[in-house]
Amino acid sequence: MTQLLLGITIAVFLVEWLLGGSTATAVLYMLGAKNDQAIIAGQWWRFITPIFLHMGLTHIALNGVVIYFMGMQIEALFGHWRLLAIYLLGGISGNIMSFGLSPDQSVGASTAIFALFGAFLMVGESFWENPMIRRLTGQFLMFTVLNLVFDLFSAGIDIWGHIGGLIGGFLLGYIVGVPRMGKIPTIKRILAGITLIIAWFAMIKLGFTNFQ
Repeated sequence: MTQLLLGITIAVFLVEWLLGGSTATAVLYMLGAKNDQAIIAGQWWRFITPIFLHMGLTHIALNGVVIYFMGMQIEALFGHWRLLAIYLLGGISGNIMSFGLSPDQSVGASTAIFALFGAFLMVGESFWENPMIRRLTGQFLMFTVLNLVFDLFSAGIDIWGHIGGLIGGFLLGYIVGVPRMGKIPTIKRILAGITLIIAWFAMIKLGFTNFQ
């Protein structure tokens, strides 16, 4: 599944290039960049299409490497279909938070990548007694924090999309569960699902409110 997602991402990047270039704002908009006014006009697919769009070769190269290595680890832990759910719904979560809190047009798989980070942190919280998981979680937590700090001091990065993806992935980890590791308490899964739905509605409502 990781290889499939990466393959689709690369294929979409080639389409961008053929249509006029991956840095052309008009091309990115046409292919489904997150754009608040377009979403408000009814183009709801823009919550998911930005996950597969990238601006420039460096952007897709960096994200592609992380998709592969992080995706393979999450897929090994959660399984194929759970990875897909975390990646897509986590990416959507990031774009929904961006819609609520950032007026800028944005693209990139970073929302979904941060969802993978969030899912791994959920594994760390749930299976902290496992020494290997505890050690890896500490490393991923440090890496995630450093990335968010870097976002704060970098222009053109949608930090709200990253935070939304991280939170979404963390909650989705509970919702889909990790059968290969152990059982997640039902109450945690229910609370995570309720929290995610409420957060989605709140951010969407805020996005529409900001436009008025």
